[in-house]
Amino acid sequence: MSNDPFTPPSAELDNGTEIIYAGFWRRVGASLIDTIILLLVMLPLLFMLFGSDYFNSETDEMGFSSPLDVMINYIIPIGITIFFWVKFRATPGKMLLGCIVVNAQTGENLGVGRSIVRYFAYFISTIVLFLGFFWVAFDKRKQGWHDKIAGTLVLRKGSALPRSNA
Repeated sequence: MSNDPFTPPSAELDNGTEIIYAGFWRRVGASLIDTIILLLVMLPLLFMLFGSDYFNSETDEMGFSSPLDVMINYIIPIGITIFFWVKFRATPGKMLLGCIVVNAQTGENLGVGRSIVRYFAYFISTIVLFLGFFWVAFDKRKQGWHDKIAGTLVLRKGSALPRSNA
C-alpha cells in the first residue's frame, strides 16, 4: 500500500491480491468525459428536431417544452447510462480512465435493478450541496452515497474483485 495521500486506498484479500478503489479525481474526470459525450450526442439531436429556437424557447413550469424533450434530455441518458453499467461495467468515461462499477458484495456485474437504484440514488447524492459525491474523497472504500445505497463499488480495472461475504 502506498503512503502517498493522493493514491486511492487499496485493500488486500486473503490470497494477497489487492482491490484498488477508483479515487475521487479519477471519478470526476470520468463524469466530465461522460457529460461531454452526452452533450455531443444530445445537442445536435435537439437542434435537428427542434431547431435553434429550442434553446431560447419558453418551457412549462417543470422546465420541459414537450414529451420529446423529456425523452431526449432525461429518458435516453438514463437508458444509455444503465445500459453501459449492465453491459460493459462502466460508462465511456470510466472505460477511458480504467474504472469498472461492480456489485460491492459479490464483485460481479450490476443487474438492471441495481443500476436503476444507483442512477436514481445520484439525486440523493446531490441534495445537500453534492455532499454525496464529495463523500467519495473521504470514504475508505471510495463510495459515494449513491454507491452505498445501491451496494456498488468503483474499482480500478485490473484490480482483484472482492469476494462474496456469504
